[in-house]
Formats: sequence, structure tokens, C-alpha cells
Amino acid sequence: MIKAGIIGSTGYAGAELVRLLLGHKDVEIVWYGSRSYIDKRYSEVYQNMFRLVENVCQDDNMKELADAADVIFTATPQGLCASLVNEDILKKAKIIDLSADFRLKDVKVYEEWYKIEHRAPQYLSEAVYGLCEINREDVKQSRLVANPGCYTTCSILSVYPLLKEGIIDGNTVIVDAKSGTSGAGRGAKVDNLFCEVNESIKAYGVATHRHTPEIEEQLGYAAGYPVTINFTPHLVPMNRGILVTAYASLIKDVSWEDVRAAYEKYYKDEYFIRLLDRDVCPQTKWVEGSNYVDIGFKLDHRTNRIIMMGALDNLVKGAAGQAVQNMNLMFGLDETEGLRLVPMFP
Repeated sequence: MIKAGIIGSTGYAGAELVRLLLGHKDVEIVWYGSRSYIDKRYSEVYQNMFRLVENVCQDDNMKELADAADVIFTATPQGLCASLVNEDILKKAKIIDLSADFRLKDVKVYEEWYKIEHRAPQYLSEAVYGLCEINREDVKQSRLVANPGCYTTCSILSVYPLLKEGIIDGNTVIVDAKSGTSGAGRGAKVDNLFCEVNESIKAYGVATHRHTPEIEEQLGYAAGYPVTINFTPHLVPMNRGILVTAYASLIKDVSWEDVRAAYEKYYKDEYFIRLLDRDVCPQTKWVEGSNYVDIGFKLDHRTNRIIMMGALDNLVKGAAGQAVQNMNLMFGLDETEGLRLVPMFP
């Protein structure tokens, strides 16, 4: 059995990790970390875990945790994982970081967008960006994985094949994205109160959202040149889900069949990516509770542009599910183990 520890187990992503790992036949959770609920039973924090988890929450002592676990998940705010990780820990346990601490390769870009000092820049070059469908072989060899963000996973996977195949101009990409409120975390914030978000939709982080450089960096690798995009996220009054609608100018004269072939070249055999039929648009309700990404597209020859669309569950493929997928790869397991989840409906 793989012994797993979770730092930040009482946040939404951490709780989703617990839910998924409890159903994983090869994993035992040995550490439920939470600064806010030290010595409190986990099932008192999340009543849905009553009689399923009897453990009490512990602190974020990564050094002690590394002696008890084979893999450490850090579902924590930016800066914490970088402040704790060191060589002694990495020699004992693999780390899958769900924060942004190791997603960006340029420490200056990280510090500019996140407004904090990076405490472990020496590991940036080693960390593997854990988007499994793109970096699978590197993930298998890694001891430190940077689990991608939810907006970025959906945005990158929706656009990636068309950049790789030179079908679109990367510097014309516009990403319009919507997220459920769980994406903002469990912390009490006035902007996320029911009366603040119900019966409303709003843009936020306009031209400043921290996922922007992450999307640009990964799309730049796909394109083979630096990519600059417009990224605008929106908050939608639903619990879960990411919906991305991305636009870009075509630089090739392509048919629907040509574009479909480009997507199939990269995703045909990907278990968790579902390429939708012609004229079918992704919807968040069809992926809720699952690790699937639904992708569709529409050519607009009138404007010489293409509309690329993707939907996923921000807490599963956008966070915890992707982390489990990365763990499976890192330990040589079936990539889908613990993740063959049928989407919930209604």
C-alpha cells in the first residue's frame, strides 16, 4: 500500500483528495493535515466522512510526515509548500503540490504575479508540470510534481493540439472562463457569501488573474514561441465546474475534419479526455464529480477564427483527481485507478 499524507486536507481540494483516495485500492491515508483543525476529528469537519474517517487532524509538519508517508499532497495556499520542502524530505517522499509554487519556471514571473518571495527556487527546474496528458513520461520519473490549476487545465487542454499543429496563432488566443464558487476555496469571504453570488455572474481578476502566466507558459511550449493571451475568469453561482470558451485566429485553411484530426492525434487514446461530436458543446453538468474533460470546437469561417470549448470539474480534474492521476503515474500504477468515476447527474 502507498502511504499518503495530505497537508491542507480540510480545504475543498483536500477534502476531494480524501474522498478519492478512500476509494483507491492501493492507498492508505496516514496523515490528515490541517492548521485550522489540529486535534479535531476529520469527520467533525466534514460530516460526510462520519464512520469513514476516524483520524484526527494534525499540523503541517512535513519533516515528520515524510517519515510516515510515501507521497505528500500539499493542498495549501501559495508559498507554504515552497517554505517547507527540502532535500531531506524529497529523499523520503514524493510531493504533489496543488498550489502554484512550482508551476512557473521563472521565479521572477512567480513573484510578480503572486506578490510573495519564492522560498525554494532551486526546485523550479526539477519540478514537473503535472498535466498528465501532455507530460506523462516526465511525471513518471518525477519526485516533485506541480499540479496544474483548474482554469489552466481546461484552457490548455482545449487549445493545445491546435497550437502544436500550427493551426492557430497563439498570440490571438482569448480565453473566457467560468468557475463554480468552490474554486475560490472554503475560507469565509464576503464576496463568496450566498447573497453576494446568487442570481449573479461576474468577471474578476480581469487582466490580472494569476493563472494567466501559467497558461501562457504552457501554450508557449506547445506553440514553440512565446504566447501572450487575454484571460478573463468569471464566477458563476454553482458549486463545481469550469467552462472555457477560447477564441483564436486561424493561420491555416482547415475543415472541421482537419481540426478534429488534430485533436484526435493527441487525445484519441486519452481516457479522461472526451472529444464531443460535431456541434455538441461542453456543459459542466456532464462532467460533474468526474475526472473527465469534455472538449468541442466550432469553426467560424466568417471571421477566420475558431472557438474551442472545454468543461471539467474544478475539484476533480482541476485539482484532486489530477493529483491522484499524477500519483498513479509516479508509482507505476494504472493511471485511471481510483478515478473511473461516472459523472453525477442531476
